[in-house]
Amino acid sequence: MSRPLLLVDAASLYFRAFHGIPASITAPDGSPVNAVRGFLDMLAQLIRTRRPDRMVCCLDADWRPAWRVALIGSYKAHRVAADGGEEVPDALSPQVPIILDALRAVGIATLGAPGCEADDIIGALAAREPGPIEVATGDRDLFQVIDDDRQVRVLYCGRGVAKLEVYDDAALHGRYGVHPAQYVDFAVLRGDPSDGLPGVAGIGDKTAAGLIARYQTLDALLAAVDAADPAVRPAQARKLAAARDYLAVAPRVVAAGAEAQVPPVDTALPAVPADERQLLALAERWNLASPLTRLTDALAETASA
Repeated sequence: MSRPLLLVDAASLYFRAFHGIPASITAPDGSPVNAVRGFLDMLAQLIRTRRPDRMVCCLDADWRPAWRVALIGSYKAHRVAADGGEEVPDALSPQVPIILDALRAVGIATLGAPGCEADDIIGALAAREPGPIEVATGDRDLFQVIDDDRQVRVLYCGRGVAKLEVYDDAALHGRYGVHPAQYVDFAVLRGDPSDGLPGVAGIGDKTAAGLIARYQTLDALLAAVDAADPAVRPAQARKLAAARDYLAVAPRVVAAGAEAQVPPVDTALPAVPADERQLLALAERWNLASPLTRLTDALAETASA
């Protein structure tokens, strides 16, 4: 069986590492490195258990693209810091460059693109790269990229990498009652407070899934509302009609950019570090010898398997 391309939603994982690993984990100078250590250990475990031969850590080059904000002004508005950037814990921000330095020294590809969030990078790569593909993320919106025909699955890390859940079409339908191609419409209807997406008032997971299951698409549902289909309850019809402006633009905001202009990337996973000297320097400066050793050992084991 072919080995997978592993697409990692990097920010999703390092935020989880930051909140899951004690802040007492520090470098010799006292700088926090808990997110770095946790993230590197997550990668090591993913490589060891999923056995990829290709890998890309996908980045938020633009965490709140202006074109999305132009469509829905509330998009991630609650996460905007005073300086206009993303509100990130003070102890996490300086750790992100260390993570990127470590990935560069190891030789694991990273990729971002102007105007793109990590979701867009993942959506584009999942659409264009040969399968099998596995997407490691804690973001439910990426369930939309699941594609059994192209062997694209999601490794959902909502409870951590050690307890990841593997989602294909059947698993997604079993949990939510919708198929991957319907997930964007489902997500638009129910909304997502963590992204500032209001959804439709009074429509949660179960109602959204039931409506999509009946009508298959958001467009068909809205056509039914326009036609006064008696299968749509009057209260639901009023709420859907009131949300018409939101529903007209929200699918574009939620969709992971399969059409995004994402540059080529060498996805090959190295068997040995790309820059051993830089890796040793990082290990010494930031107290990362153990996690970097676990990561490079995982690479060697996977390459020789």
